[in-house]
Amino acid sequence: MRILGIDPGYAIVGFGILEADRGQVKLLGCGAINTPAGVPMPQRLLQIQEDLETLIRQFSPEVMAIEELFFNTNVTTGIGVAQARGVILMTAAKLEVHIFEYTPSQVKQAVVGYGKAEKRQVMDMTKRILHLSAVPKPDDAADAVAIALCHARSHTSRLTRFGL
Repeated sequence: MRILGIDPGYAIVGFGILEADRGQVKLLGCGAINTPAGVPMPQRLLQIQEDLETLIRQFSPEVMAIEELFFNTNVTTGIGVAQARGVILMTAAKLEVHIFEYTPSQVKQAVVGYGKAEKRQVMDMTKRILHLSAVPKPDDAADAVAIALCHARSHTSRLTRFGL
């Protein structure tokens, strides 16, 4: 199964592509879609849509794993991220990529084994599980790889085959 992990944002959208097969997981690529500050939001959203569509057509993922929106204290930033997330979900739906959503604690639980793990622990375990020489850069890409890894570890569990 080819998995596209997405860490949503409007300035930076992190992505990671994994190939998961019979308990083996391999990183195919990762990076970020960057939109320049100062550009009006509609143009930033259009760039996210176009770049994501190119990425999906290039790697042909079967599923997309995306982090659920988490509002911290800055509601203004959250609204921008929500708009970008809507564009990301719409693009995946348009290209018939199945969408799975995970909370930050679900990602931490799947990757580290502890739902309240620190970010550095998630990055370190992602590196170890995928046998990488370094943590993916930028941080948004590392987060996206962890989200994809969460799906690979959660969805390929034997329990999901029995509807549990």
